[in-house]
Amino acid sequence: MTVFIVNGQKVDVDLDPRESLLDVLHTRLQLFGTKKGCDHGQCGACTVHLDGRRVVSCLTMAVQADGREVRTIEDVAAEDGTLHPLQEAFIDNDGMQCGYCTPGQIMSGLACIAEGHTGDDDEIREYMSGNLCRCGAYVGIVAAIRQAAGQTATERMATERTATEQTASEQTGA
Repeated sequence: MTVFIVNGQKVDVDLDPRESLLDVLHTRLQLFGTKKGCDHGQCGACTVHLDGRRVVSCLTMAVQADGREVRTIEDVAAEDGTLHPLQEAFIDNDGMQCGYCTPGQIMSGLACIAEGHTGDDDEIREYMSGNLCRCGAYVGIVAAIRQAAGQTATERMATERTATEQTASEQTGA
């Protein structure tokens, strides 16, 4: 029995050791957001996060997830349906056309931002080079990541400023 966390939920699955994480997500867990593109690790459509790091799920054996945390595109938006800033940015910047590669692009984009690879467009393009878009929406994808990275940095600064002000207020007894 393999036990892991998928999108915050504990999952117990009796696995064939030859099953890919992608196939388990689709067939066993009915999570269809992660797409099967090439099934050879070359297109990035199946990108998910494993313990916070992006992986192509078609080349990751499901047994490798034992005791670990998997996050898929289904877990990106808030529970109330509010889109993540990167999802909004994809819409704002026409970062998708047919949409097939979009879940993998967003999962890689989240990792790009989290890992700090958003210094300039060339750095974003290099980081995202493992995700292919047959429709050619690359300009919009890069713009979306740049926009979301800016929003994330602004939110982080606002949170830090609020925490600093609260600490100063507590120290002065106000």
